[in-house]
Amino acid sequence: MARIKRGVTSHRRHKKVLSRAEGFRGTRNRLFKRANEAVMRSLQYQYRDRRTR
Repeated sequence: MARIKRGVTSHRRHKKVLSRAEGFRGTRNRLFKRANEAVMRSLQYQYRDRRTR
């Protein structure tokens, strides 16, 4: 069996998160960790505000 390295998978995941964080201020649109936190929170707000609409 060949060894599976996760470089491609993680790169795609990072790219997806960073593209969703486009337009955020400061490091939230550049650093993966900060962008991921911001995107997760924005999705929570999005869900909550769809309920209240």
